[in-house]
Amino acid sequence: MSDAATDEPTPDQADQAALVGHSALELSDLIHRREVSCVEVMSAHLAQIERYNPVLNAIVALRDGAELLAEARERDEELAAGRSRGWMHGFPHAVKDLAAAKGLPHTSGSRIFADRVAEADDVAVARIRAAGAILIGKTNTPEFGLGSQSYNEVWGTTANPYDTSRTAGGSSGGGAAALAARMVPVADGSDNMGSLRNPPAFNHVVGLRPSWGRVPEPGFVPYGSVNGPMGRTAADVARLLSTMAGPDAGAPLSLDDDPSTLAAGLERDFAGTRIAWVGDWDGHLATEPGVLALCESALATFERLGCEVEPTLPAYAPEEIWRSYLAWRAWGNLRHADLYDDPATRALMKPELVWEIEYGLRLSARDLTRAAAARDAWYAALADLLERYDFVVAPSAQVFPFDKSVHWPDQIDGRPMDTYHRWMETVVPWTMSTHPVAAVPAGFDPRGLPTGIQLVGRRHDDHGVLQLAHAYEGESPVMDGTPPPLLRRVPGGR
Repeated sequence: MSDAATDEPTPDQADQAALVGHSALELSDLIHRREVSCVEVMSAHLAQIERYNPVLNAIVALRDGAELLAEARERDEELAAGRSRGWMHGFPHAVKDLAAAKGLPHTSGSRIFADRVAEADDVAVARIRAAGAILIGKTNTPEFGLGSQSYNEVWGTTANPYDTSRTAGGSSGGGAAALAARMVPVADGSDNMGSLRNPPAFNHVVGLRPSWGRVPEPGFVPYGSVNGPMGRTAADVARLLSTMAGPDAGAPLSLDDDPSTLAAGLERDFAGTRIAWVGDWDGHLATEPGVLALCESALATFERLGCEVEPTLPAYAPEEIWRSYLAWRAWGNLRHADLYDDPATRALMKPELVWEIEYGLRLSARDLTRAAAARDAWYAALADLLERYDFVVAPSAQVFPFDKSVHWPDQIDGRPMDTYHRWMETVVPWTMSTHPVAAVPAGFDPRGLPTGIQLVGRRHDDHGVLQLAHAYEGESPVMDGTPPPLLRRVPGGR
């Protein structure tokens, strides 16, 4: 296969690579000081997409380049007239294909909706657009976001910038890969079972699963999924979160806090901070050899910050968390039951969605009541732990990025996985608790494959989690801004 990314860069490509290598906040500053134009920023990112997306397939439904450059020129004219739409003014931004962005395809990675075009923006997308971003297309995701492997029969499979034979993870895999490959400055995503934590681990970027209600969601039941940000720095993640967050009249459980505070004051002294390390839950979680050791090596960064790190576990059985999660997840997926009831659309569903719906259809009201009680008990156990510790740290993934032709690992280190998603169990406790969780890189194995760790904070303490991620970033030897191997022939920065 011919890979354009292996060609020697031209001087123009080198300049463009330097431009896309800036952090999002740096880029925003350059645009607003008019040291670079929005046209230059758009051109550089489109060139990056042209060079690397054929290999990665991270960005899908890409809009016409001439139209995007015309919009960038309009942004430049606005700045010349003294008007900025916001900190993302002129940014190219691709929206995860589970979210609706007016005028763009909204397939959810499903053949059922292969021709669907969004008629309006979701709330978070509208806020990103209002902050000045130019929506260039979508980012790839598994069908209906199920599974941490971004492949589907509409757009194909997304590859990992650190090894293009391997998966970028999911379900926010397209956004994480595009971010790592410097094709976008920041990325949005969503997370039910680690989709803002596993892809950052697989792509060596930063993600945040916000507290439930931080980014508004419709409905009265916190099933599991939340929208949130990814970036190459914790400060970028905090800034995008402040854009996406805030109350909304259509979201009854949304938090009323001022979102602007989320990106302010990230500097903090963590001396004396107590951190609980849960690891593999005393062998309960199967892990690929090397994952735990790499995550444990990252704990030294917290110790250099003055934190006290202790191995400990909550007083609650992880298998009980898993069982209650299966019920909550399947209950939430019953929103697709009408599609299941129609034989024509059921035939177009991936097997994992059929499994979820059929599991959900077998649940009784008593099953759901028991799952709710188990979730309450787990929340109480975690609250007790977080009275004694300030944060919990856990692996973000149980395996390294695997072959992108494999739908999901059916065993880990010889231990069989009894469901299509058991191999992702490390993220489930924190989904079920609704606590904020940052995902940060932990480093690379001898093959150059990345993994990461989760930083779990106290109830609604998204800002504290971002502060810890920011401090970790400043002290960690692995977060040095080095681009993935695919890009290293072209000079670039963060």
